[in-house]
Amino acid sequence: METVTLASIYELQGLESEAIEIYKKVLQKDPSNKDAIMALERLGGNRKTFSGVNNQMKDFFVSMHSDIEYLEFERWLLKIWR
Repeated sequence: METVTLASIYELQGLESEAIEIYKKVLQKDPSNKDAIMALERLGGNRKTFSGVNNQMKDFFVSMHSDIEYLEFERWLLKIWR
């Protein structure tokens, strides 16, 4: 039986193609299933791209390790969102 739970388990185990197939079958039965829709968007690479990404801050974000770095990044975010 194909369920979102089963697909999630496959996904967590790294079996993405199997998970995608199950999510698709779930949507065939219930086209409004939000969990399956979001999972397919996530697994299918349907992510939005944004122009003007600050690659320096993106790299900094990915490599943060200390509380001071987190605070610095938070200050930067607050500054650009004002």
